[in-house]
Amino acid sequence: MRRSYKFLLRPTAKQALALAACLEDHRRLYNGAVEHRRTAYSKAGVTVRYGDQSADLKHIRSYDPDGQGRWSFSSQQATLRRLDKAFAAFFRRVKVGQKPGFPRFKGRGWFDTVEWPKDGDGCRWDSQPEHPTATFVRLHGIGHVRVHQHRPVLGRVKTISVKREGSRWYVILSCDDVPAHALSATGAVVGLDMGVASLVTTSDGTHLANPRHLQASAGRLAAAQQTLARKKRGSKRRRKAAARVAALHAKVRRQRLDTAHKTAVALVRDFDVIVHEDLRIANMTRSASGTIQTPGRNVAAKSGLNRSILDAGWGVFLTVLAHKAESAGRELIAVDPANTSRTCARCGHCAKENRVTQAEFICMACGHAAHADVNAAVNILRAGLALREAVEAA
Repeated sequence: MRRSYKFLLRPTAKQALALAACLEDHRRLYNGAVEHRRTAYSKAGVTVRYGDQSADLKHIRSYDPDGQGRWSFSSQQATLRRLDKAFAAFFRRVKVGQKPGFPRFKGRGWFDTVEWPKDGDGCRWDSQPEHPTATFVRLHGIGHVRVHQHRPVLGRVKTISVKREGSRWYVILSCDDVPAHALSATGAVVGLDMGVASLVTTSDGTHLANPRHLQASAGRLAAAQQTLARKKRGSKRRRKAAARVAALHAKVRRQRLDTAHKTAVALVRDFDVIVHEDLRIANMTRSASGTIQTPGRNVAAKSGLNRSILDAGWGVFLTVLAHKAESAGRELIAVDPANTSRTCARCGHCAKENRVTQAEFICMACGHAAHADVNAAVNILRAGLALREAVEAA
């Protein structure tokens, strides 16, 4: 199986400048390639492809030895492939009638990653294995950069990427042939109901808390954003204020990811089969319908609900859960969540009146009373087990 590892880099001041220069030159290469494609098509009706732009790289490097010529040829090819994938996705969306989204030029804040597609070609993981206490990654044009390796790397390192997040630099390893460590069977199954009051409610009645990290940092974020709004555009103080806002958002993102990992580990350790809702989070968090002239109903309430859903991090949690379940040899089943919160887990009666409040469920047919999220989790578990049996019988 494939797995990614993300480690914090500890570059020297000189290496940090070189990393920033490398990222900027790759951004300029990307933007130049976008302009090349646009101009060729608009002026001559010619479609430029990756092979054409990759062949031009050697000329670009020879004309700019102190700029583009400083960096790995393979990493520059990876940047051009990245653009080629963006154009391929654009044409695919046009073909199926979706909103196309033409590839854009990348501003300084929208290009943060450089990739080396093969370990040993312009980069080398663990480049100083004889060092007794530290790990280093060697990057062409930058040198041996120290890595804060907090866990062992398993499998074969395939690609190496460097990413800037605020003032921090990270190295990301994509590894193949990572051995799976299947956990011993427990014989237990569980259904999960995702929520806002509780992040996860299980079919056995357990409520896993929603920490609401964004809400906890809302005061500091509001103050930082107000400070940013008062600064003159293009000034040094504005850049510092923007960095402060970005750092606060990055902290919230790391806290949310940490919660997702800890919650997923606990579930994967205790259950062989995990059934969850197949949520369409992008659809659930759309703005309330309407226009400025004729606004929709309950716009403020919908905005608050959207913020709470995104703060809970359902998408992050489900992604982490899927990866951990695969690694541990657990079975993960996604089911349609329609009417799971309205259906009685005892008699099967379905009606919106069954859910009295956010937390209270009372069946209008049989009188069954339970916590609404626990009732929904039981229905989700039953639907998942039924789907599993149907697949096995087919």
